[in-house]
Amino acid sequence: MKLSIQRLAHSDGLALPHYATEGAAGLDLLAAVEAEIVLLPGARALVPTGIAIALPPGYEAQVRPRSGLAVKFGITVLNAPGTIDCDYRGEIKCPIINLGAEPFTITRGMKIAQMVIARYETAVLEEVTELPTTVRGEGGFGSTGLTAG
Repeated sequence: MKLSIQRLAHSDGLALPHYATEGAAGLDLLAAVEAEIVLLPGARALVPTGIAIALPPGYEAQVRPRSGLAVKFGITVLNAPGTIDCDYRGEIKCPIINLGAEPFTITRGMKIAQMVIARYETAVLEEVTELPTTVRGEGGFGSTGLTAG
Protein backbone atom coordinates (compact mmCIF):
# COMPACT_ATOMS: atom_id res chain seq x y z
CA MET A 1 0.00 0.00 0.00
CA LYS A 2 1.23 3.44 -0.86
CA LEU A 3 1.18 6.20 1.76
CA SER A 4 1.22 9.82 0.64
CA ILE A 5 3.24 11.99 3.06
CA GLN A 6 3.72 15.74 3.17
CA ARG A 7 6.72 17.31 4.84
CA LEU A 8 5.73 20.52 6.63
CA ALA A 9 8.03 23.55 6.73
CA HIS A 10 9.12 23.09 10.37
CA SER A 11 10.42 19.56 9.65
CA ASP A 12 13.03 20.78 7.19
CA GLY A 13 16.25 18.82 7.66
CA LEU A 14 14.61 15.92 9.50
CA ALA A 15 14.26 12.42 8.09
CA LEU A 16 10.84 11.22 7.06
CA PRO A 17 9.28 8.50 9.22
CA HIS A 18 11.03 5.21 8.58
CA TYR A 19 11.08 1.57 9.59
CA ALA A 20 14.17 1.01 11.76
CA THR A 21 14.53 -2.62 10.67
CA GLU A 22 13.19 -4.80 7.87
CA GLY A 23 10.78 -6.54 10.25
CA ALA A 24 9.54 -3.42 12.07
CA ALA A 25 5.76 -2.91 12.10
CA GLY A 26 5.98 0.76 13.16
CA LEU A 27 7.42 3.79 11.43
CA ASP A 28 9.52 5.92 13.79
CA LEU A 29 8.08 9.42 14.27
CA LEU A 30 10.50 12.25 14.97
CA ALA A 31 10.06 15.38 17.09
CA ALA A 32 9.88 18.44 14.83
CA VAL A 33 10.40 20.89 17.70
CA GLU A 34 12.21 24.20 17.29
CA ALA A 35 13.45 24.21 20.89
CA GLU A 36 13.92 21.48 23.48
CA ILE A 37 10.91 20.48 25.55
CA VAL A 38 11.65 19.50 29.15
CA LEU A 39 8.92 17.28 30.53
CA LEU A 40 8.90 17.22 34.31
CA PRO A 41 7.52 14.09 36.00
CA GLY A 42 3.77 14.01 35.38
CA ALA A 43 3.93 16.67 32.66
CA ARG A 44 2.66 16.22 29.13
CA ALA A 45 3.17 17.95 25.79
CA LEU A 46 1.72 17.75 22.31
CA VAL A 47 4.82 17.16 20.20
CA PRO A 48 4.71 18.01 16.48
CA THR A 49 6.17 15.61 13.91
CA GLY A 50 6.24 17.98 10.95
CA ILE A 51 4.35 15.62 8.68
CA ALA A 52 0.83 15.05 7.38
CA ILE A 53 -0.39 11.93 5.60
CA ALA A 54 -3.19 10.82 3.29
CA LEU A 55 -4.29 7.28 4.10
CA PRO A 56 -6.40 5.35 1.61
CA PRO A 57 -9.99 4.49 2.63
CA GLY A 58 -10.13 1.45 4.90
CA TYR A 59 -6.83 2.27 6.63
CA GLU A 60 -5.90 4.01 9.88
CA ALA A 61 -2.58 5.00 11.39
CA GLN A 62 -2.04 4.08 15.03
CA VAL A 63 0.37 6.21 17.09
CA ARG A 64 2.00 4.10 19.77
CA PRO A 65 4.69 4.49 22.43
CA ARG A 66 8.27 3.41 21.82
CA SER A 67 9.08 0.57 24.20
CA GLY A 68 12.62 1.80 24.97
CA LEU A 69 11.40 5.25 26.04
CA ALA A 70 8.67 3.65 28.16
CA VAL A 71 10.93 1.17 29.97
CA LYS A 72 14.03 3.35 30.39
CA PHE A 73 12.44 6.74 31.10
CA GLY A 74 8.68 6.30 31.73
CA ILE A 75 7.84 8.23 28.53
CA THR A 76 4.66 7.14 26.79
CA VAL A 77 1.89 8.30 24.47
CA LEU A 78 -1.41 9.37 26.00
CA ASN A 79 -4.55 7.69 24.58
CA ALA A 80 -2.34 4.97 23.07
CA PRO A 81 -2.85 3.80 20.52
CA GLY A 82 -4.04 7.07 19.08
CA THR A 83 -5.95 6.75 15.82
CA ILE A 84 -5.37 8.88 12.72
CA ASP A 85 -8.39 8.51 10.46
CA CYS A 86 -8.12 8.23 6.68
CA ASP A 87 -9.85 11.59 6.16
CA TYR A 88 -7.53 13.59 8.47
CA ARG A 89 -5.05 15.84 6.65
CA GLY A 90 -3.54 17.87 9.48
CA GLU A 91 -0.16 17.53 11.13
CA ILE A 92 0.46 14.39 13.14
CA LYS A 93 1.17 15.40 16.73
CA CYS A 94 1.98 13.03 19.58
CA PRO A 95 0.60 13.58 23.11
CA ILE A 96 3.61 12.58 25.22
CA ILE A 97 3.60 12.19 29.02
CA ASN A 98 6.45 11.67 31.46
CA LEU A 99 5.46 8.96 33.92
CA GLY A 100 9.05 8.64 35.09
CA ALA A 101 10.69 10.02 38.22
CA GLU A 102 13.12 12.37 36.42
CA PRO A 103 12.72 15.26 33.96
CA PHE A 104 12.99 14.15 30.32
CA THR A 105 14.19 16.35 27.47
CA ILE A 106 12.71 16.00 23.98
CA THR A 107 15.10 17.30 21.32
CA ARG A 108 14.69 18.03 17.62
CA GLY A 109 14.84 14.82 15.58
CA MET A 110 14.36 12.49 18.57
CA LYS A 111 12.31 9.35 17.95
CA ILE A 112 9.25 10.00 20.11
CA ALA A 113 6.65 7.47 18.99
CA GLN A 114 5.87 4.94 16.30
CA MET A 115 3.10 4.78 13.73
CA VAL A 116 1.54 1.51 12.57
CA ILE A 117 -0.63 1.45 9.45
CA ALA A 118 -3.59 -0.93 9.77
CA ARG A 119 -6.68 -1.95 7.84
CA TYR A 120 -10.05 -1.63 9.51
CA GLU A 121 -13.64 -2.62 8.84
CA THR A 122 -16.61 -0.28 9.08
CA ALA A 123 -19.40 -1.92 11.06
CA VAL A 124 -23.04 -1.90 10.03
CA LEU A 125 -24.98 -1.63 13.29
CA GLU A 126 -28.00 -3.86 13.81
CA GLU A 127 -30.05 -3.08 16.90
CA VAL A 128 -31.37 -6.17 18.71
CA THR A 129 -33.37 -6.71 21.87
CA GLU A 130 -31.04 -9.43 23.19
CA LEU A 131 -27.47 -10.56 22.54
CA PRO A 132 -26.47 -14.21 22.14
CA THR A 133 -25.31 -15.76 25.43
CA THR A 134 -21.75 -16.89 26.16
CA VAL A 135 -20.05 -18.70 29.04
CA ARG A 136 -18.37 -15.45 30.09
CA GLY A 137 -21.53 -13.40 29.89
CA GLU A 138 -21.15 -9.95 31.43
CA GLY A 139 -18.00 -10.79 33.40
CA GLY A 140 -15.26 -8.25 32.84
CA PHE A 141 -12.41 -6.37 34.52
CA GLY A 142 -10.53 -9.41 35.80
CA SER A 143 -13.44 -11.82 35.94
CA THR A 144 -11.35 -14.58 34.32
CA GLY A 145 -8.76 -14.48 37.13
CA LEU A 146 -5.00 -13.95 37.32
CA THR A 147 -3.73 -17.47 36.64
CA ALA A 148 -4.08 -19.88 33.73
CA GLY A 149 -6.09 -23.03 34.10
